[in-house]
Amino acid sequence: MGALIWLAIAIGLAIAEFAIMDFSLLMLALAALITAGVAVADIPLWAEVAVFAVSSMLSLALLRPILRKTLAKSISDSDFSAKELEGRSATVIEPVSNGSADGGMVKIDGELWSARAAYPGEKFIPGDAVQVLKIEGATAVVWKGI
Repeated sequence: MGALIWLAIAIGLAIAEFAIMDFSLLMLALAALITAGVAVADIPLWAEVAVFAVSSMLSLALLRPILRKTLAKSISDSDFSAKELEGRSATVIEPVSNGSADGGMVKIDGELWSARAAYPGEKFIPGDAVQVLKIEGATAVVWKGI
């Protein structure tokens, strides 16, 4: 019976992890799962609690930092900087000018960006090749380039 209770605790903790998303409850869920496995051997309750305490401390101290570091690294690897787009080539999809209230649209590396011309009087039509001068918010400032 104790194994089923520890299993229910493990499931509850794993579900609760979604509320905080910092791996602490997930490590406690893992400890409860380990304890459920040990409880199948019908050991005394004090031993089950000791197994839970030790496995909780070990998973929180050893496994959680590794998971957090791995997650942080994968997020930073996919971190996007608009600075990377400056100087890239783009293709005009919708007419682009400097004073247009609607703005235009360009395709940069396969992604659509709103765009405006860098200088007054410049106009680009669909199909024109332009260069990204800078990114201002979510708008690419483009010019004819060299």
